[in-house]
Amino acid sequence: MENNRPKILIIYTGGTIGMIENPVTRTLLPFDFSHLMENVPKVKLLDYDIDNIQFNPPIDSSNMNPTHWRDIAQAIECNYDKYDGFVVLHGTDTMAFTASALSFMLENLSKPVIITGSQLPIGEVRTDGEENLITALQVAAATDKAGNAMVQEVAILFENYLWRGNRSTKMSADNFNAFRSNNYPELATIGLGIQFHEEALYRLPSKRPLKVRYAMDPNVMFIELNPGMTPETLEYLLRTPKIKGIVLKTYGAGNSPSEPWFTQLISDANQRGIVILNVTQCVNGGVKPLYETGNCLSKAGAVSGYDITSEAAITKLMYLFGLGLPPETVKTYLQSAICGEVTIS
Repeated sequence: MENNRPKILIIYTGGTIGMIENPVTRTLLPFDFSHLMENVPKVKLLDYDIDNIQFNPPIDSSNMNPTHWRDIAQAIECNYDKYDGFVVLHGTDTMAFTASALSFMLENLSKPVIITGSQLPIGEVRTDGEENLITALQVAAATDKAGNAMVQEVAILFENYLWRGNRSTKMSADNFNAFRSNNYPELATIGLGIQFHEEALYRLPSKRPLKVRYAMDPNVMFIELNPGMTPETLEYLLRTPKIKGIVLKTYGAGNSPSEPWFTQLISDANQRGIVILNVTQCVNGGVKPLYETGNCLSKAGAVSGYDITSEAAITKLMYLFGLGLPPETVKTYLQSAICGEVTIS
């Protein structure tokens, strides 16, 4: 008899969800996957075929880097045809960065990659980890009326919501609802059931084979403006050795100082081939040319990030430079949505 049970692969990278308390130091340390599963017996009640891959050793997400993203992407690529969906267990601190990076790396993705974790270890009496894991598995197994995967993108599942991965930001270090997508609606609401908002789900124009882009160029950085920043400080940052792209975190709707020294330094960096992407420091809204202080950046060669998150902005630059594209081509791609990460207005 044919086995029609959903086949789900769990990729356990580490993070709070799988940690255990050291009885002497009282600090949390990563543990192994068997410990994690022993504390979630309800998983066995799901009528799924579930396998797992574990990072060895599991890592704290503060140590996450492009090499680890490559490992996750490779695990998905190598097992793509064997499974209906993937659940990535990950620490919360850099979860939005990983979700954004994977959304670019997994080109033509048409299966669910659901990233989840927890604010409390899964072995605690009170924990959000158990529900997050079970719900993530259910989301990864969900299909539409035609039998296709309901979610066909990288998404973050946390507490009551499913968010598009490259639209998400960690908003709280304390609340169970730790993530939000401030400029894009939730993909699903989690309550007594799972209510998918199909109009918000990403769909490719046509189904194509998965293609994984492993190269992510780390020669990018953030510069966050602050009142009183000196010309010497800005010039020092703009001349960081080997830097190719900068996410410039500006005020409000994309505003910056309009003094000649500031715009000249931005213009000089642009002339040297450094791509400067203008994103707002605000958690809601995006870059809009409302004021002269915003227009001066555009005139100096900076590119508008519209409503993109900081996490998606920096990983998009890594991805585009990883393709080996020249600066002007990178700027062109920054002005378009590659996988639903930005609203171009």
